[in-house]
Amino acid sequence: MSLKSSNPSPPWQVLLLVATHLDPNTLALASCVSKTWHISMSSNHLWKPLCSAHFPSLSSLTGPAISYSRLYALGHTSVTRRNRAPPKPYLSLNNLIFFFDIRLGGSPAVTLAKPVGELSLDPNGLFKFDIEGFSEDLLVFEEFEELRVVWNVVLVGFGGVFSMMDCKGKGRVGMGGGGWFSEELPSSSCCFSGGKSGLSSDLRVRLGEVGGGKVVVEKVSVGVLSVVSSRYVCVDNALRYLQHFLVPTL
Repeated sequence: MSLKSSNPSPPWQVLLLVATHLDPNTLALASCVSKTWHISMSSNHLWKPLCSAHFPSLSSLTGPAISYSRLYALGHTSVTRRNRAPPKPYLSLNNLIFFFDIRLGGSPAVTLAKPVGELSLDPNGLFKFDIEGFSEDLLVFEEFEELRVVWNVVLVGFGGVFSMMDCKGKGRVGMGGGGWFSEELPSSSCCFSGGKSGLSSDLRVRLGEVGGGKVVVEKVSVGVLSVVSSRYVCVDNALRYLQHFLVPTL
């Protein structure tokens, strides 16, 4: 007597009946069992309600060239990629130096180079820094004098340089004197060279009056803001942006 028994596949009607109770992942796995199961489990009438429920914006893309099961797979892949955490930047704060050039009217510029790794980190991990320790060089101030600020980020060893800001505005002295400047940054994508990045550089300079119509630079606060939210971006996001310009070959 033969020990072998025949186990034919269940009728396709039964498969479809069971399939209506399966979730998308199980349905996709079941379609890999055999050719018959693949045909049954890939039916448009099974995947259409799933696609409409999970990815309603894709429903208009259906047609003879693409099935609902394939459309669901594309939507799932898109969401997975969008929710995937971006890779850590290969650039670090220790690789960067901030260079500042501050000029008031016709006065000689006050300059400072500050390694970013020496600055205090924001407790919330945001790309914002307070810089002090400017020289005691004096700026001659006259009422309604123009204040010009230049902020460059340089890769250690001068392996690269990126201009964050070159702005002019009206400076003032007295309580809270100084200026606040913002400049939208260019896109980091080569495909959108004339576009914007959705980021802006932010710089605030505080001037202290020392008498005789002269002032000193007491403090400079800088950071990178999201144009949409007007909030400072995190350090990793700012580094990912800067590395496109400072280390473009990697």
